[in-house]
Amino acid sequence: MNNFQDKVVWVSGASSGIGEGIVRQLAILGAKVVLSSRNIESLELIKASLPNSENHFCLVLDLEKSSNFPELAGIVVDKMGRIDYLFNNGGLSQRSEAGDTPMSIDRRIMEINYFGNIALSKAVLPYFKNQKSGHIVVISSIAGKFGFFLRSAYSASKHALHGFYESLLLEEEKNNIKVTIACPGKINTNISVNALNSDGGKHGIMDHNQETGMSVEECVNKLLRAVESNQKEILIGNKEIKAVTLKRFFPSIFWKIIKKQSAT
Repeated sequence: MNNFQDKVVWVSGASSGIGEGIVRQLAILGAKVVLSSRNIESLELIKASLPNSENHFCLVLDLEKSSNFPELAGIVVDKMGRIDYLFNNGGLSQRSEAGDTPMSIDRRIMEINYFGNIALSKAVLPYFKNQKSGHIVVISSIAGKFGFFLRSAYSASKHALHGFYESLLLEEEKNNIKVTIACPGKINTNISVNALNSDGGKHGIMDHNQETGMSVEECVNKLLRAVESNQKEILIGNKEIKAVTLKRFFPSIFWKIIKKQSAT
């Protein structure tokens, strides 16, 4: 992969999990990376460990507070000269039944996973239009393809991303702006540990599905290859991603199988 050499890549949710994995592989590939999340201490530690660390830049970003995103996009362009790729990765999961989840949690997850996500893309979009190039990479989820136990708000937020970005890629093709939507399945990250319970607190448990999932390194490698080949959508995972095909072509079998799967 050499498409990322000397490219400016902005990664949200860069302080852990898939986001950190994206940052590390991009730095090895010669990209100039802007690392963003709420945790500046973690970002600075990661930056310091990257090859050519002086080429990279840390910028605090809170997806729940999107009013300053145009200002942050301006800071990135002033600092780095341009933006070639936006990896819109940050987000928050859920572990609670819909009937036990107060609307405040539904709204918070939607604010972070959907509104914060698209707000960041809209902040970057004018620069992409001006330079007549750019690539937005959206980290959705297999939960964006079908609902699942304990993930009603999370799944809804990911479904919403597909509708927005499928529209955007059609509208912005004339400006040479590309979109890739990635749908990871079971990946070995702390997403379940940090997921919200019905009371708004952390789930605090490493689910079996995550513990036994695909490594972050393999996930990111598949993701970057899909981006390089300009795939519009990619499913990443092990046998769980077959459920997407099953739902499309054999829905009655899908519903019989999916209800027997472990929620965690």
